[in-house]
Amino acid sequence: MTCPDKPGQLINWFICSLCVPRVRKLWSSRRPRTRRNLLLGTACAIYLGFLVSQVGRASLQQGRAAEKGPHQSHDTAEAPFPEIPLDGTLAPPESQGNGTTLQLNVVYITLRSKRSKPANIRGTVKPKRRKKYAVASPALGQEALVGPSLQPQDGARAADAEVPGYVQGGNLAKAEERPWRLIRGSGVHVAGSDFQRRKTQESNIRIYSESAPSWLSKEDILRMRLLADGAVAGLQLMSSKSGARLLVLEGSAAGSVPACGPSPCGLLKQPLDMSEVFAFHLDRILGLNRTLPSVSRKSEFIQDGRPCPLILWDSSLSPTSNETHSSVKLTWGTYQQSLKQKCWQNGRVPKPEWGCTEIHHHEWSKLALFDFLLQIYNRLDTNCCGFRPRKEDACVQNGLRPKCDNQDSVALAHVIQRKHDPRHLVFIDNKGFFDRSEDNLNFKLLEGIKEFPESAVSVLKSQHLRQKLLQSLFLDKVYWESQGGRQGIEKLIDVIEQRAKILLTYINAHGAKVLPMNE
Repeated sequence: MTCPDKPGQLINWFICSLCVPRVRKLWSSRRPRTRRNLLLGTACAIYLGFLVSQVGRASLQQGRAAEKGPHQSHDTAEAPFPEIPLDGTLAPPESQGNGTTLQLNVVYITLRSKRSKPANIRGTVKPKRRKKYAVASPALGQEALVGPSLQPQDGARAADAEVPGYVQGGNLAKAEERPWRLIRGSGVHVAGSDFQRRKTQESNIRIYSESAPSWLSKEDILRMRLLADGAVAGLQLMSSKSGARLLVLEGSAAGSVPACGPSPCGLLKQPLDMSEVFAFHLDRILGLNRTLPSVSRKSEFIQDGRPCPLILWDSSLSPTSNETHSSVKLTWGTYQQSLKQKCWQNGRVPKPEWGCTEIHHHEWSKLALFDFLLQIYNRLDTNCCGFRPRKEDACVQNGLRPKCDNQDSVALAHVIQRKHDPRHLVFIDNKGFFDRSEDNLNFKLLEGIKEFPESAVSVLKSQHLRQKLLQSLFLDKVYWESQGGRQGIEKLIDVIEQRAKILLTYINAHGAKVLPMNE
């Protein structure tokens, strides 16, 4: 029998030595079992039971410690956390011999519930940080932004920006699409030289995924980067009335990029015409492809640094008249007559008495749909006869509002073709209006239209219009920031989505046909 060496064990042995003989004597003797003796005996029995349970518990813990291995100490086997006693109370810190006190090593463990992954709209997820590639090229050299010069960018990290743009990690849905950047090599040739750009400038056309959106062609991105990043060589006033200026960019026009002389140019408009940029992206998403590339640009010598829309100057457009700015002379009456004849549809050559122009019948359907979504009135309704105009509208400023009695004689404006392609229209002057209420929409723009393009209607029905607009508009950094970021862009998209619902209801109510128009 070993002698106990701890104070607690000494106390237990002392009480046991007193209780056990007394209980034995109580039950074996003939003394009367008074209440005092009964209470004392019961207390001793309870204490003995408690000691037995403690001994069993200690032996069980020692057995578990022996199974774990001899390398573990006896103290650590008594409890999983030696700093915390089994009875739940924290003992005071132990003192060392030098008078210092050992601090308790208390570890706080926070159990955080697993957060469910939010539903990300593709094209709106903020990408990882990565280095932006500035598209810059010297004045001369065998280099291009087309064909072999479009190479995948590997190991890049997205820059810090507010993104509605792409899926996490910078991957687009279409894996076969590739990003592209400017490279130089002996196998890349362009007529003459490429565009002059500032080497240290980061591109304002930001593409953080593996490729550009599918609705924007390589030529579109090439021209957008030219307009957004090209160094300015000169500035020329085009019209004192509209305040538009011709921005001449350094370098020589290469490939399919139109030029105004030896250099590429862009038409710089007023800050109030910023909807031209939105119109360009909407046109590409709907599959119409009738607008000229447009970006938003700001500079110290342009409108005090305020962002302005810059539209690519296309020298292939047909000459226009000074009055209507159209390459085709049409009034509202002759336009409605040509719609009934369905000019050039299915390859049918119109008769002279039909009053047809060289423009294909399907072009008017695309124009009407596009103008209705943006509520552009300066082509088909120059006198504002289909809605209630405001004082600042051009028709009121020019005194054209009262001339709605004889609408058949009102001339159409801004109807433009290309010299080499008179069958198709080019949409210019695409200033839209997002503040027009639903009860004041201009349905005159849809008058006489019995067919609508299938590509555009399918996008409006698919409910992916918002997602695609967010992806596309995010590419233009200056425009995105000028509209207040994603919050401001979402408000513009709300207006377009509501008008799209109204247009689809109009198509169903009037029994209009939805046809493929990819001739």
